[in-house]
Amino acid sequence: MQTNPSAIRTEYVDADGELVATDQEGYIQDMNKWSEAFVHALAKKEGLDLTDEHWEVIHYIRDYYEEHRVQAQVRTMIKYFAKVWGPERGNNRYLHDIFPKGGPQKQGNRLAGIRRTRGEH
Repeated sequence: MQTNPSAIRTEYVDADGELVATDQEGYIQDMNKWSEAFVHALAKKEGLDLTDEHWEVIHYIRDYYEEHRVQAQVRTMIKYFAKVWGPERGNNRYLHDIFPKGGPQKQGNRLAGIRRTRGEH
Protein backbone atom coordinates (compact mmCIF):
# COMPACT_ATOMS: atom_id res chain seq x y z
CA MET A 1 0.00 0.00 0.00
CA GLN A 2 1.38 3.39 -1.01
CA THR A 3 -0.26 5.58 1.60
CA ASN A 4 0.16 9.32 1.79
CA PRO A 5 2.15 10.24 4.91
CA SER A 6 1.19 13.92 4.52
CA ALA A 7 -2.55 13.37 4.99
CA ILE A 8 -4.09 15.23 7.89
CA ARG A 9 -7.57 13.80 7.41
CA THR A 10 -8.93 10.90 5.38
CA GLU A 11 -11.99 11.29 3.20
CA TYR A 12 -13.55 8.79 0.81
CA VAL A 13 -14.74 8.79 -2.78
CA ASP A 14 -17.31 6.17 -3.82
CA ALA A 15 -15.92 4.68 -7.04
CA ASP A 16 -18.74 2.38 -8.17
CA GLY A 17 -19.23 0.93 -4.71
CA GLU A 18 -15.56 0.88 -3.67
CA LEU A 19 -14.64 3.52 -1.12
CA VAL A 20 -11.28 4.98 -2.12
CA ALA A 21 -9.43 6.96 0.54
CA THR A 22 -8.19 10.44 -0.25
CA ASP A 23 -6.55 13.10 1.87
CA GLN A 24 -8.36 16.29 2.82
CA GLU A 25 -7.60 17.85 -0.60
CA GLY A 26 -8.76 14.88 -2.68
CA TYR A 27 -5.37 13.30 -3.42
CA ILE A 28 -5.59 9.52 -3.46
CA GLN A 29 -4.10 7.75 -0.44
CA ASP A 30 -3.25 4.43 -2.08
CA MET A 31 -2.14 4.96 -5.67
CA ASN A 32 -2.91 1.32 -6.44
CA LYS A 33 -6.63 2.04 -5.86
CA TRP A 34 -6.84 4.37 -8.88
CA SER A 35 -9.43 3.47 -11.51
CA GLU A 36 -11.50 5.21 -14.14
CA ALA A 37 -14.44 4.90 -11.73
CA PHE A 38 -12.37 6.89 -9.22
CA VAL A 39 -11.79 9.60 -11.85
CA HIS A 40 -15.51 9.86 -12.60
CA ALA A 41 -16.42 10.00 -8.90
CA LEU A 42 -13.77 12.60 -8.00
CA ALA A 43 -14.60 14.71 -11.07
CA LYS A 44 -18.26 14.71 -10.05
CA LYS A 45 -17.31 15.70 -6.50
CA GLU A 46 -15.20 18.57 -7.92
CA GLY A 47 -17.94 19.68 -10.34
CA LEU A 48 -15.93 18.80 -13.46
CA ASP A 49 -17.57 17.40 -16.60
CA LEU A 50 -14.94 15.14 -18.15
CA THR A 51 -14.13 15.47 -21.85
CA ASP A 52 -11.78 13.57 -24.12
CA GLU A 53 -9.20 16.31 -23.50
CA HIS A 54 -9.37 15.71 -19.74
CA TRP A 55 -8.77 12.01 -20.33
CA GLU A 56 -5.81 12.77 -22.62
CA VAL A 57 -4.20 14.86 -19.88
CA ILE A 58 -5.01 12.31 -17.18
CA HIS A 59 -3.46 9.48 -19.20
CA TYR A 60 -0.44 11.66 -20.05
CA ILE A 61 0.11 12.39 -16.34
CA ARG A 62 -0.18 8.70 -15.42
CA ASP A 63 2.09 7.56 -18.26
CA TYR A 64 4.68 10.22 -17.41
CA TYR A 65 4.66 9.22 -13.75
CA GLU A 66 4.92 5.53 -14.64
CA GLU A 67 7.95 6.18 -16.85
CA HIS A 68 9.78 8.79 -14.75
CA ARG A 69 8.47 8.12 -11.19
CA VAL A 70 7.92 11.88 -10.72
CA GLN A 71 5.14 14.27 -11.66
CA ALA A 72 5.32 15.98 -15.01
CA GLN A 73 6.04 19.68 -14.72
CA VAL A 74 3.45 21.98 -16.29
CA ARG A 75 6.13 23.23 -18.69
CA THR A 76 6.65 19.67 -19.94
CA MET A 77 2.89 19.17 -20.35
CA ILE A 78 2.57 22.41 -22.29
CA LYS A 79 5.32 21.38 -24.73
CA TYR A 80 3.66 18.00 -25.27
CA PHE A 81 0.12 19.31 -25.72
CA ALA A 82 1.25 22.19 -27.95
CA LYS A 83 2.52 19.51 -30.34
CA VAL A 84 -0.58 17.32 -30.01
CA TRP A 85 -3.33 19.98 -29.89
CA GLY A 86 -1.60 22.98 -31.45
CA PRO A 87 -0.66 26.26 -29.78
CA GLU A 88 -4.25 27.55 -29.41
CA ARG A 89 -5.13 24.75 -26.95
CA GLY A 90 -1.72 23.40 -25.96
CA ASN A 91 -0.91 26.24 -23.61
CA ASN A 92 -0.91 27.03 -19.91
CA ARG A 93 -4.09 29.09 -20.02
CA TYR A 94 -6.13 26.37 -21.76
CA LEU A 95 -4.87 23.63 -19.44
CA HIS A 96 -5.87 25.75 -16.46
CA ASP A 97 -9.25 26.47 -18.09
CA ILE A 98 -10.09 22.78 -18.41
CA PHE A 99 -8.75 22.03 -14.90
CA PRO A 100 -10.14 25.07 -13.04
CA LYS A 101 -9.41 23.79 -9.52
CA GLY A 102 -5.63 23.97 -9.50
CA GLY A 103 -4.69 23.41 -13.12
CA PRO A 104 -3.24 20.21 -14.53
CA GLN A 105 -0.60 19.88 -11.82
CA LYS A 106 -3.09 19.89 -8.95
CA GLN A 107 -6.53 18.91 -10.23
CA GLY A 108 -5.02 16.84 -13.04
CA ASN A 109 -2.79 14.96 -10.62
CA ARG A 110 -5.68 14.36 -8.21
CA LEU A 111 -7.76 12.86 -11.00
CA ALA A 112 -4.81 10.85 -12.33
CA GLY A 113 -4.23 9.35 -8.89
CA ILE A 114 -0.84 11.00 -8.46
CA ARG A 115 -0.21 12.31 -4.99
CA ARG A 116 0.67 15.84 -4.05
CA THR A 117 4.36 16.64 -3.96
CA ARG A 118 6.02 18.24 -0.95
CA GLY A 119 6.71 21.55 -2.66
CA GLU A 120 3.13 22.00 -3.84
CA HIS A 121 1.13 24.77 -2.16
